[in-house]
Amino acid sequence: MISIIVPIYNEVGAIRDLYDETRQAFVGRDDAYEIIFVNDGSSDGSADLLDELAVSDPLVKVVHFRRNFGQTAALMAGFRHASGEVLVPMDGDGQNDPADIPR
Repeated sequence: MISIIVPIYNEVGAIRDLYDETRQAFVGRDDAYEIIFVNDGSSDGSADLLDELAVSDPLVKVVHFRRNFGQTAALMAGFRHASGEVLVPMDGDGQNDPADIPR
């Protein structure tokens, strides 16, 4: 299994596209995967959107921090919640292309 870990801090405008692009990267592949979003204390509606994704998609896990602890802490929390043998950290603002993951 592949665990994709994405720290999120006030990225409400990028989350849906990142989620859709990540799902698309695995279409037609047999790879098992999960997407773990770590909400690092966002105050812009990111938490609500992440919860909606988790309810609608069993491949999505969400970890919420009560306040901002930073990217390193968010990644570590994602690693602890990961079920995969392969861990793929990604930025929440679209700097990484999800299409690269299967490669």
